[in-house]
Amino acid sequence: MSVCAVVVAYHPDIAALRKLSDNLHAQGATVIVVDNTPPQSARVPRPALDARWLSQGGNSGIASAHNRGIEAALAAGHAHVLLMDQDSQPAADMLARLLAAEQALLAAGQHVAAVAPVFEEPRQRVSSHFIRLQGWRIRKVHCRHADEHVAADYVISSGCLIRAETLREVGPMEDALFIDYVDIEWGLRALSRGYRSFGVCAARMLHELGEAPAGLPFSRRKRYPVHSPLRHYYHFRNALLLYRRDYVPIAWKFNDGWRLLLKFGFYSLMTPPRLAHFRMMLLGVWHGLRGRAGALRAE
Repeated sequence: MSVCAVVVAYHPDIAALRKLSDNLHAQGATVIVVDNTPPQSARVPRPALDARWLSQGGNSGIASAHNRGIEAALAAGHAHVLLMDQDSQPAADMLARLLAAEQALLAAGQHVAAVAPVFEEPRQRVSSHFIRLQGWRIRKVHCRHADEHVAADYVISSGCLIRAETLREVGPMEDALFIDYVDIEWGLRALSRGYRSFGVCAARMLHELGEAPAGLPFSRRKRYPVHSPLRHYYHFRNALLLYRRDYVPIAWKFNDGWRLLLKFGFYSLMTPPRLAHFRMMLLGVWHGLRGRAGALRAE
């Protein structure tokens, strides 16, 4: 089963990107790098990697970059696509464990959307969980043992393995979202068409979330990923855009909306520059309510 890894790059750390490419090759994957770095801002020449390099000519967004790589992978006849971020590093056996889990799930009669590893955030040293709507509540589901396959509503894009036939059936990522909620939208769309994503507890990966995490002043243990004000614009706008979709469950909208409200308060009060975060999140809400999509342009 041939696998093509699609790695999205944006101002990449060349040493880390080379390490990732070598890692994926060692696991048997063909590698395509889709570069979102604007040409005029690139400070280093294209690195010598054993990978096909596709330049977007600028920042086209994560969804568009994924779709460019997916299209190239499918055109080359690959049976699977493995989506990867430049700041992820899979364990040496991650791909083999994902493929084995997928085959076991298919043999059990599951309609598999994607399989994905458990990732560890190296700065927080915590393992990820998976998200599943149960009744009227969104639950965080943690792995109980290594052999478990956790049913999820969606999985994060980095590290997720998708069959070519599933991509043809469910469709590509949604370009108009640009960045953020792209993996959530695809997972929920797949779920509405009878496909389920799964977390593979035996598969592992290192993955950084955002910038340095922040926490509440009275709690040193609980930390939250922090992104730029611009990224928070997309986060809030795209959440509102998804709430308009009829294939997104009503209970999911209410639960995610409540969490979004809490995030608005936290990032407005706890993450400098507070006013910039507040303004960009508010603009994202306004544009989401208006149904505005695509890249944010200067007005």
